[in-house]
Amino acid sequence: MDIKTLAFAAASPPLPVIAALKLAGVSPSVDTSLPPDSAPAFIFSNGLKLHGTSVLLRYVGRVSGLVDFYGQNAFETGQIDEWLEYAPVLSSGPAFENGCKYIDGYLEKRSFIVGYSLSIADLAIWAGLAGSGKRWESLRKSKKYLNLARWFNSIVTEHGATLNEVIATYVSKKGLGEPSGSKSKDQSAVTDKVKNVNGGVSENLKGGNKSIAEIDLPDAEVGKVCLRFAPEPSGYLHIGHAKAALLNKYFAERYQGQLILRFDDTNPAKESNEFVDSLVKDIDTLGVKYNQITYTSDYFPELMEMAEKLICLGKAYVDDTPRDDMKEQRMDGTESKCRNNSTEENMKLWIEMVAGTERGLQCCVRGKLDMQDPNKSLRDPVYYRCNPIPHHRIGSKYKVYPTYDFACPFVDAREGITHALRSSEYHDRNAQYYRIQEDMGLRKVLIYEFSRLNMVYTLLSKRKLLWFVQNGKVDGWDDARFPTVQGIVRRGLKIEALIQFIVEQGASKNLNLMEWDKLWTINKKIIDPVCPRHTAVVADRRVLLNLIDGPEKPFVHIIPRHKKHKDAGDKATTYTKSIWIDHADAESISAGEEVTLMDWGNAIVKEIEKDQVGNVTRLSGVLHLEGSVKTTKLKLTWLPDIDELVSLTLVEFDYLITKKKLEENEEFTDVLNPCTKKETLAYGDSNMRNLKQGEILQLERKGYFRCDAPFIRPSKPIVLYAIPDGRQQTCLK
Repeated sequence: MDIKTLAFAAASPPLPVIAALKLAGVSPSVDTSLPPDSAPAFIFSNGLKLHGTSVLLRYVGRVSGLVDFYGQNAFETGQIDEWLEYAPVLSSGPAFENGCKYIDGYLEKRSFIVGYSLSIADLAIWAGLAGSGKRWESLRKSKKYLNLARWFNSIVTEHGATLNEVIATYVSKKGLGEPSGSKSKDQSAVTDKVKNVNGGVSENLKGGNKSIAEIDLPDAEVGKVCLRFAPEPSGYLHIGHAKAALLNKYFAERYQGQLILRFDDTNPAKESNEFVDSLVKDIDTLGVKYNQITYTSDYFPELMEMAEKLICLGKAYVDDTPRDDMKEQRMDGTESKCRNNSTEENMKLWIEMVAGTERGLQCCVRGKLDMQDPNKSLRDPVYYRCNPIPHHRIGSKYKVYPTYDFACPFVDAREGITHALRSSEYHDRNAQYYRIQEDMGLRKVLIYEFSRLNMVYTLLSKRKLLWFVQNGKVDGWDDARFPTVQGIVRRGLKIEALIQFIVEQGASKNLNLMEWDKLWTINKKIIDPVCPRHTAVVADRRVLLNLIDGPEKPFVHIIPRHKKHKDAGDKATTYTKSIWIDHADAESISAGEEVTLMDWGNAIVKEIEKDQVGNVTRLSGVLHLEGSVKTTKLKLTWLPDIDELVSLTLVEFDYLITKKKLEENEEFTDVLNPCTKKETLAYGDSNMRNLKQGEILQLERKGYFRCDAPFIRPSKPIVLYAIPDGRQQTCLK
């Protein structure tokens, strides 16, 4: 968007336009000097202008890049246009309540004004209500229009920070950030059952952060909801899967329902028992409680029967078209030559497929849906393929396997799933899902979409992650550079931080590219108040500071490992006549300067020795313990010159790729980061011999670290992984 200025009359700000710009991440300059009753305008960098609230909203909707912001098709766009024309009724005094009544009835079975995600129509109606101030607030609290209040609450809950900012800036100083209670008695009881992170859903879901708690599953009944989390065991659980798992957990608990953990094991070429075990481990790590574990392979006999049934009913056929040709035909809407084969011919080829013969391997089973449908997912999708590779659970019993598109709607219905949560990237395949269930004669399972969690500089494709593992670019699926749950935990992320981060994203359908900094900032707030403090000095060119009046004999003081957290315990600090400091610190000291030695007191540096090229090699000075730490510029970490110091390897990591977001056809191998890991040798205080694997600590003035390899023997360094704090620049050289 090349919008230079948003201009409007100060007395009549275009609230929906301002909100839309903020949600789209666009911040033009604001000019409020237009005369009263002037239409708001966009002024572009080239001098062109657009006028009118609805016109500006439509423009933002078209070019924002937000999914379905102006409808996903021409019909929805037309509906949005209708609502933009209707919205001004809310600014008309006498018609306001009639408008509320009409919209309330319209929203009885809807979560959004148009479609299944936030659009500019929602913003237009929200602005009419929010801009009315006390008038809407009075109706909202009266619970007179429950559907409208529910919708309004969900909009504020999901986008409260942005909308509150708009209201506080242009309407009042309060905003509308606390949704009024409009839940049913049963629903309130469910929400009140929310527990802490270890026992159930995070408190953030109920109280301080309401980003999910006001979102309802359509047609959900307390005690009757059944959900499933269905990962494919072809890799480790990553941060994107974690969002799906936690949303399923939340809604299952909220509606006092059931949650099934199902392994979608329909592709033996990619799957293994190792991945099954790792997924179970990671799901437990996330605190997700499930009622049972099932496997799609449990239903293979029934799925084969269903495939044969559909073939006999003329709703599926066997096709031997080469895969590339089939792909091209589907894109063009061209029917296969096999589409009208007789049932006898189809069954004959199906038997060849089941046997895994040479002829059978040339074939696949396709659904006979609609090759001319604009939605390409309905153009005769593949239901079954041959695969002679043994299955990790059932060996070589089968030579044919169902596709996800065929198996998922069947097993969902078979297991009694009421709501299938899946990311909005599959939106175009929803119609296919419902059509297949209809052809199978099964009850309809409701799909509820949420946005895929996308992170900058991050690959979440298991195929691409596998490439890094197979090519030795990482140490394994739990490598700290990986976005897997085990990887980010190994990097030092607390599960509580991950849960809070995902909770804040909520069940939104808007696609967002998230920054890692936000996640690491949340993590820092969790670890900083409790993690112990230790000291380290980088080994390279470390410098000895000789304190002329220092203690002739070393002595030891016991001090807290964390001054504000007693449970962190104590540590022994040794004070000696000679101490080690970092070379970088030594280089910044001037002769005669007074510095503070942390956990000791002040000292005055008298002499500085340098080598032939000007590097500081040795310092000498005197203690000045009565000096004020407030007057010194440098606060130095130090270590005593004793044999008990431990060797450390400090490890920093960078992103695996150098581009924030890959374009659709861009190869990730073209943007590999050449330097993703840096190791620095250091020495640490002797107390670090007691660190346990996985323990998180802070090295004073160096940041937060997680102990990846604890002390074993003096010749083997302790390995500490640097934990980002949300502020550090990750650029290794």
